[in-house]
Amino acid sequence: MKFPRRQFLHLAAGAAALPVASRVARAQTYPTRPITMIVPFPPGGAADVIARPVAERMRERIGQPIIIENVGGADGSIGVSRAARARADGYTLCVGTLGTHVQNAAFYSLPYDVLHEFVPIAPLASIPFVLFARKDIPADDLKDLVAWLKAHAGQASAGMNTLSLRLVATFFQKQTGTQFVIVPYRAAVSVIEDLVAGRTDLAIDTPIRLPLVQSGNIKAYAVTSEARLAVAPDIPTFAEVGLPALSYSQWYGLFAPAGTSQSIVDKLKFAAVEALADPLVPARLAPFGMELFPHERQTPEALAAMQKADAEKWWPLIKELGIKAE
Repeated sequence: MKFPRRQFLHLAAGAAALPVASRVARAQTYPTRPITMIVPFPPGGAADVIARPVAERMRERIGQPIIIENVGGADGSIGVSRAARARADGYTLCVGTLGTHVQNAAFYSLPYDVLHEFVPIAPLASIPFVLFARKDIPADDLKDLVAWLKAHAGQASAGMNTLSLRLVATFFQKQTGTQFVIVPYRAAVSVIEDLVAGRTDLAIDTPIRLPLVQSGNIKAYAVTSEARLAVAPDIPTFAEVGLPALSYSQWYGLFAPAGTSQSIVDKLKFAAVEALADPLVPARLAPFGMELFPHERQTPEALAAMQKADAEKWWPLIKELGIKAE
């Protein structure tokens, strides 16, 4: 059966438009089923603490359950790799960090591009690091600790469960002229268990461990934030004690696989920003020293800009320090 030329062209144009129309229709009805939010670390860590209240509040605004899936391993790269391979349909999201979405690209040979295989949705929160020590270490402040470490060069040990923390520890050694053994761990909870038991001397972790300081189980010497923490105002910043190069915070953001439509990204961004505006979210995060980004910076553009700036800052430094996955 032959069609007149005009009718044939009309049918061909309609057929070509079908995929576009289908994508538009899907975006307009999205979401129609539960969404998976991959947290690329085990339960109980800082990423998990941030993800859960945000997911709860996003569910109320987006109308579908958001299921947290903890996929730990390889400093977060296993979970992030799963997110990178997921369909770009808005049903798989990933909580990313400065470590997973910037620094890991310098630590590992990754099967994905951290800067180009994800679509930023919104920054969620930031959190600094704290230098902890066993409770009976003979040093009253950071100056005394540095002196003790120099007097025991190569004898002290520090537990680290991620390469990002190893980076901070190595940079601390470079800035202070100290030497100590960095012991790799699989999980943060094991690091802290050994620190409390006195089997290791130092650890670097987030303020989530501050209750152990308040109970007298471990000590805290300095925090990497630019200002003292509201939850622990007696702990000085590294800048205050003459080490401003150690001032920085780990950020957490929400990402989707590259190719996710702009309309879906917009819906997710709206839901995330609305979730962050719920007073219950900062109230849940504040006791752990976590801070939300200002409202004007809760945008995909701001998250992309942070990624780019941190890649330019950290990739050369990681190469200089020679830190690689083992």
